[in-house]
Amino acid sequence: MDWLKAHKNDTILIAVLLILGGALALFLLLTRQTGGTARVQVDGETVMELPLDKDAQVVLGEGGRTNTLVIRNGTAQVTEAGCPDQVCVRQGAVQYAGESIVCLPHRLVVSIEGGAGSGVDGIA
Repeated sequence: MDWLKAHKNDTILIAVLLILGGALALFLLLTRQTGGTARVQVDGETVMELPLDKDAQVVLGEGGRTNTLVIRNGTAQVTEAGCPDQVCVRQGAVQYAGESIVCLPHRLVVSIEGGAGSGVDGIA
């Protein structure tokens, strides 16, 4: 009988944790902001900032150490890279504030910043 009670308590705990996790995921989904600019950093220094509302294609680096950054439809994506692992290419497009693309071999970081809010007050 004690085993059944412990099992019931475990089930209640799991249900509460799932509800809290779902509420947190929904909150984060509703409060994210579409970014306004893509900040490009190489070796920790900002080399350019590109607005996400204007399409552009930029080749960063030189020689065999290049990355092609494409800004299209409000997103930023590295479409080609001269590094062996291609992690930055496989990551895909980013568009929300706080997201980033990182290419460690070329010491490149593209981070999304600013932009308009989603209209949901995150403090309420």
